[in-house]
Amino acid sequence: MITLAVDCMGGDHGPSVTLPACRHFLEQHPDAQLLLVGLPESLGAFAHPRARMVVATEVVGMDDSIEVALRRKKDSSMRVAIAQVKDGTAQAAVSAGNTGALMAIARYLLKTLDGIDRPAIAPQIPNAQGGATTVLDLGANVDCTAEHLLQFAVMGSALVSALKNNETPSVGLLNIGEEAIKGSEVIKKAGELLRSAGNAGDLNFYGNVEGNDIFKGTVDIVVCDGFVGNVTLKASEGLASMILSFLKVEFSRNIFTKIAAFIAYPVLSALKKRMDHRRYNGAALLGLRGLVFKSHGAADAFSFGYALSRAYDAVEHNLLHRVQARIAHAAPLLVPAEAVVPPALAASTY
Repeated sequence: MITLAVDCMGGDHGPSVTLPACRHFLEQHPDAQLLLVGLPESLGAFAHPRARMVVATEVVGMDDSIEVALRRKKDSSMRVAIAQVKDGTAQAAVSAGNTGALMAIARYLLKTLDGIDRPAIAPQIPNAQGGATTVLDLGANVDCTAEHLLQFAVMGSALVSALKNNETPSVGLLNIGEEAIKGSEVIKKAGELLRSAGNAGDLNFYGNVEGNDIFKGTVDIVVCDGFVGNVTLKASEGLASMILSFLKVEFSRNIFTKIAAFIAYPVLSALKKRMDHRRYNGAALLGLRGLVFKSHGAADAFSFGYALSRAYDAVEHNLLHRVQARIAHAAPLLVPAEAVVPPALAASTY
């Protein structure tokens, strides 16, 4: 039985989204059970033989600072959910709450794996190949060293190999051009480290890639710092929404466009499904001594259900062990970054 701890209070909508998603998830996964963490008055009406309520007395708001979430709200639903993973009661935790707070609390309670300085957020972005490109980091670390980017690449490779049954996923380094001589000094050094890791058999390094390669599906994994990654994610979501809205308006203008829309319905339906970012919801927080998944803060029940499923798949495919094994193999190259400085956690809305 796979057990997930769910922060039912997190996100923009809280229990009105998380509880319906949990019920549907339990119906689809008969070998799973859920620990529903939240305020008793908000969860009291939920009943299921494979769900148990875990009481929390506080909630981390989407605009709470990291200090408030970490030091003042010690009985928040977010913290209690992650504590279930630390104690071994649950195998993974899922939250749609404040990104910065989630990363800070998860890092404080679970600690990072040996050889990893900073955890990273690794969501998926749909691509033209019919699949998705894993991009990391997507908002946890706004400034990164070359060593951090190498660590992200190793962890991302473990994630994709575990969840997509691909032992040698290709890795690209996001840059302003494909040539090795381009980019900042950090990116150039990161390229050297990634090439060394590729030569040592720790990675399948493709080389530098550009922003459009994410959507082309040129590589399985794209590595970047959290500032660039988060902007890329939000831009992709905005573009998808704009295209779908444009098609809806254009095909409803008159009788002829409505007829055209009816004829093209199967293609439009497939396009809408392909571009629906809700189906790719659920980002792993990689590099921790436990599994934590971040749902988009504005997720609806359909979208939050996908985050639960990604956490379930990660447990089922032994993601944590795979990440540890990859890191151990690449240990000689994973030299800790010179700065022992707390990560600059972005207050991302992801």
